[in-house]
Amino acid sequence: MHYRTLGRTGLRISEIGYGAWGIGNSGWQGASDEESARALNRAIDLGLNFIDTALGYGDGHSERLIGKLLRERSETVHVSSKIPPKNRIWPARPGTPVEDGFPADHVIACTETSLRNLGVDTIDVQQFHVWSDEWVGRGDWLEAVERLKRDGKIRFFGVSINDYEPHNALKLVESGVVDSVQVIYNVFEQAPEEQLFPACEQHKVGVIVRVALDEGGLTGQIRADTVFPEGDFRQNYFRGDRKREVEERTQKIIEDLAIAPDALAETALRFVLSHPAVSTVIPGMRSVRNVERNCAIGDGRGLPQEPREKLRAHKWPRNFYRD
Repeated sequence: MHYRTLGRTGLRISEIGYGAWGIGNSGWQGASDEESARALNRAIDLGLNFIDTALGYGDGHSERLIGKLLRERSETVHVSSKIPPKNRIWPARPGTPVEDGFPADHVIACTETSLRNLGVDTIDVQQFHVWSDEWVGRGDWLEAVERLKRDGKIRFFGVSINDYEPHNALKLVESGVVDSVQVIYNVFEQAPEEQLFPACEQHKVGVIVRVALDEGGLTGQIRADTVFPEGDFRQNYFRGDRKREVEERTQKIIEDLAIAPDALAETALRFVLSHPAVSTVIPGMRSVRNVERNCAIGDGRGLPQEPREKLRAHKWPRNFYRD
């Protein structure tokens, strides 16, 4: 496993991190706690040392599974979590007062709950689960963050940027108060390269990439006739004619790069890791098989320039969460 530094935090974290939404068994359906535990342990065996979770993943269930892992393993594992907005609105909407999302008492109370779920004294990176740049310089959230740092409850502060709004954190990055950002970046969604990544490099802000495989769209496993488990969020994400669209676009990538269909996921992850601003990518992993396949990609090699340049033509701006 290859390691990178998370911005100015100094934390050396694995290129492949563990996205722990799926093991919370909310949104993504079908995870079993037994397999999740095996997958988490196998990831640590393979050198992974960064896990991203959230209080909202299964109402703390994901955090509690990770807490069990931390008690059983002696290795250093860095954990990032997220505070849900008090108004429970994802993503943050324009004009929403910061007091509706992250008042100081809510920030502190949620962090205390996450600390109990994880069974730790300190969270390495505590994040807001949504963000609006309108909140820079407003409200009392920053006082809460500074207090949590001062009290040793968190080490660093980050935000998870709204879906497909990489520009909506530029003021925060430039303010100097944020240590990391989490953002959607993949072959289809290349917009973070335009403004966000250069700003993060300039201000030494770590970049955690989520949805690198487009919720499964860039694995090559989504076809026009794919059926998702009842209650799985992907039923809506890939609704209507979207599965056919995804299948056609991924087939074009496979043909353009002359790769095997089962090499698409690796190619997509290597594309993300090839950008120097990226600190880690956190694919969701619910099985030992996926852990082994993904961790093997964290070898520091990224993707050669020629296929990387070919993938530029496959950007596909859209927002399947809202459109």
